[in-house]
Amino acid sequence: MKVVHIKDINGFFETVDKCKGKVELITGEGDRLNLKSKLSQYVSMANIFSNGEIPELEIIAYEPEDMKLLLDFMMNE
Repeated sequence: MKVVHIKDINGFFETVDKCKGKVELITGEGDRLNLKSKLSQYVSMANIFSNGEIPELEIIAYEPEDMKLLLDFMMNE
């Protein structure tokens, strides 16, 4: 799933933390970072964070209920 213009970065990572299964960020090089890992969250923020907003991410949630949780966050942000 591609997500765009995340303004509430803390809220996004709090939502990721609520997910039961694996949630991965796909980098531009095709690498996969486990967003449930705090270290990966910090690395991903450092690499893609600009102007207080994340412009675009490709993420994969492996559990359907996690995908719904992330979609609900995006719709209500």
